[in-house]
Amino acid sequence: MHILFTRPFEDSKELILKFKTLGHMVSSIPVISIKKKLYSQLDYSSFNGIIFTSSNAIKFLDLKLLNKKIKCFCVGNFTEQAAKNKGFQNIYSAEGNVNNLKEIILQNFKPTDGKLLYVSGEIITSDLDKYLISEGLKIERVINYSSNPIEKYDENLINDLKNNIPDIVYIYSQNSAISFKSLITNFNLQNHWMNTNLMCISEKTSSVLNDIKWKKIFLFNPGEEEYLLYKV
Repeated sequence: MHILFTRPFEDSKELILKFKTLGHMVSSIPVISIKKKLYSQLDYSSFNGIIFTSSNAIKFLDLKLLNKKIKCFCVGNFTEQAAKNKGFQNIYSAEGNVNNLKEIILQNFKPTDGKLLYVSGEIITSDLDKYLISEGLKIERVINYSSNPIEKYDENLINDLKNNIPDIVYIYSQNSAISFKSLITNFNLQNHWMNTNLMCISEKTSSVLNDIKWKKIFLFNPGEEEYLLYKV
């Protein structure tokens, strides 16, 4: 199969290599770029737990003064591995599902345990902090990166895409879906996807691309990419 990843290459390179070893043709056309954002200095001693819904949140956070033994809640396996690489020792992972992450946090962090630090990008698919606050937890959200649309593409990449439309496309955020739709529109590719399976991280993400005719649309959690290959 021909598989297309739309995340920044650094976030997809492990899956690209894995799928190639499985014998698939794999393309990478990042539709967003990730930029670090400045944030106010934090008093890490005031937090008893930390939440990451993206490995980018870990990548762009200054961790030198943070106690790596505090409870660390991660949305999925990729984020969990990034946390391990940074030295976190007490990690709870939701295997890619934000709803599961909510439950894991509520099961393992009580209002009496103190305050949580939630580190994320500007755009999130779920108001995790608002939900947890409604459940009585104390949370401070810090935004330390932004996702920006790619505006210029290598013409050779686009020509290759036109000549060999993928069997599967993975979309990891609403922002990526918006950028991918712009790519489709700008290069007149609206009618090329009837034999392509679209894999989206949430309904909010897939709704952006619903007016394109796809073979089928699947919802998935990060970490399930290989499993989805056997469903199409």
